[in-house]
Amino acid sequence: MRGMVFAASALLLAGCQTIVPRGPTPAPDERPPVTTPAPRPTTPTPGLPQDQDRHRIALLVPLSGSNAGVGQSLANAANLALLDANSTRVRITTYDTAPGAAGAAQRAIAEGARLILGPLLSTDVRAAAPIAARAGVPIVSFSNDVSVAGDGTFVMGYSPSQSIDRVVRHARSRGITRFAALVPSGTYGQRASAAMIRSVEAAGGSVVSMENFDRSPASLRTAVGRLSPGYEALLIADGGRIAVQAVPLVRRGNGAEARILGTELWAAEADIGTNAALNGAWFAGVGNELYDQFARRYRARYSTAPYRIASLGYDATLLVERIARDWRVGTPFPVRELTDEGGFGGIDGAFRFGRDGTAERALVVYQVGQGTTQVISPAPARFDD
Repeated sequence: MRGMVFAASALLLAGCQTIVPRGPTPAPDERPPVTTPAPRPTTPTPGLPQDQDRHRIALLVPLSGSNAGVGQSLANAANLALLDANSTRVRITTYDTAPGAAGAAQRAIAEGARLILGPLLSTDVRAAAPIAARAGVPIVSFSNDVSVAGDGTFVMGYSPSQSIDRVVRHARSRGITRFAALVPSGTYGQRASAAMIRSVEAAGGSVVSMENFDRSPASLRTAVGRLSPGYEALLIADGGRIAVQAVPLVRRGNGAEARILGTELWAAEADIGTNAALNGAWFAGVGNELYDQFARRYRARYSTAPYRIASLGYDATLLVERIARDWRVGTPFPVRELTDEGGFGGIDGAFRFGRDGTAERALVVYQVGQGTTQVISPAPARFDD
C-alpha cells in the first residue's frame, strides 16, 4: 500500500519541516468498468505559462456565491498540500464554478489541464463530466453522489452508504440483530433506506421498522410514534440537530433501551459530542487524528478554520503529487494509477477507487459521550479484497 505510506507521511513530515498551518446514497450499482476515451490534444491559451516541467491541473470549486467559503477552503487546502510536498511537478489553477461548471471545465481544458479536481456539487459534476470526457481529461470530484461516477469521473466524497454499512456491522459484532430507522423524505432518505436494508441483511440482521419524516417537529413525532417495538438499534439518518430532537421522543416511546446510530453527517459536526441526548450513540466516519494536525496548520497559515471537507482538497492534491512522480509532462494523466488496489493514504485515512469510480474508505466507529466523541473501533488496517 505504497500510496498510503506516501500521503500520510507527507503530512507528518510537513509538520516537522514546514512552518505552515482542522451529504445517503446506496452502495454503488453494478456498472461497467470505468473507461477513459482516447485523449484529444489541447493547446494552452496563448500568454499562459508553458510549463515544461510541471503538470497543469485544474481545481474546479465555487469561489463566489453561497458556497464560496467551502470552495476557498478546498483551494487553500490544495495549496497547502503543494507547499507541504515542496512540489515542483504540479501546477494547480483554480476555476470558479459558481458562474457555471461547464464553462469552467471548458476553460480549464482549453488552458491545458490534464486532470480536473472537483467540482464540489453533483450537479456541477454532471455539467463538467461530458466536456472532460470528450477531451480525455479525468475528473476526481469532491461529490459524494455515486450516480455521477464512471466514464472517467471519480467520486472522492464520503459515501453515506459506507458509513451506514460500517456502523451496522459494528452493531452486529456487538450482538445487535434487530434494527429500525428514521429517514427523512427525499433522495437522501430513499438512499439511506436502501443502504440500511442492504447492510443489515448482509450482516445477518433484520430491519423490523422504518419510518419517514419531513423534518418538521410534528412529522418527526409521528414517525417515532409509528416505529414498531422490538428494535435494539435505531438509525437516525439525518444530522445531529434532528437526532437531538428525535432521541427524547424515542426514549419516551418504545426505544428506551435502543442503541442510537448516526450517519456520516454527524462526523462533520464539531459539537456533536456535547449533546447529552446522544450519549452512547455510535456513528462511523473518517479519522480525525491527522485532520486535527492539518487544521492547526491551516489556521496558522490562513487565520481561519477550514471546512471539514477541505481535507478532500488536501488529499486529492497529494494523490496527484504522488502519481506525478512517474507521469511524463505533456502526456495524458495515467488514469489507471487511480485504481491501485493497494489504495492511498491521507489525512482522512486510507482510501481507494473502485472500478466504478467511487472511493472506498477505511472508517472508524465513534461513540458519543462525556462531552466528546471517542473511537471505539479503529479503521481496518487493510481493505478486504
